[in-house]
Amino acid sequence: MSRVWLFGVGLVCGAVAMALPGIVAHLRAAVHGGVVMQSSPGSARVHTEEKFAFTARAPMEKVAPLFGADKERVWAPGWEPQFVYPLPAADVPGMVFTVAHGHKKAVWVNTQLDWRTGRVQYAYVIPEAMATLITLQLAPNGSQTRVEGEYQRTALSAEADEHVRALAEKDRAAGPEWEKQVNEYLKVENGK
Repeated sequence: MSRVWLFGVGLVCGAVAMALPGIVAHLRAAVHGGVVMQSSPGSARVHTEEKFAFTARAPMEKVAPLFGADKERVWAPGWEPQFVYPLPAADVPGMVFTVAHGHKKAVWVNTQLDWRTGRVQYAYVIPEAMATLITLQLAPNGSQTRVEGEYQRTALSAEADEHVRALAEKDRAAGPEWEKQVNEYLKVENGK
């Protein structure tokens, strides 16, 4: 019986030891404004989580499709996804496309696309640089739509740590820029 008990204690200690770095990283993120700071050289990469929100001045059924990768072209300057699936380009669950990021190319995959519930999510990876998860939640707000967004970014190399930190600053401030671009498009679209 003592061997079983000893094995159980060892198992619990091992689980706690494995979980501890993740718990510490999330606590540091809370203290450092969503940025997980590297604690020892070569151990952890920078991970950021930034949220923003804004109001789009149109009903949800008009606003939600604007966050499909193909339809986003109408309001986001410079947004030029190159579709791999489907062809021709269309906003469908599971769409796959690439986007140029300087001299590198990111591969994007849509992981959620539900206009009815207002849930949209994309994951993308720039090899050897960064992995990003973008989640949007839209909700009707009278004749308008509340849009809440979150960027989660993780550096994939030490060289990308600083870039991820810099992007976190932009992510935190994305709400006003997105609000302006979306509402300017809606204003033209509605003929106002």
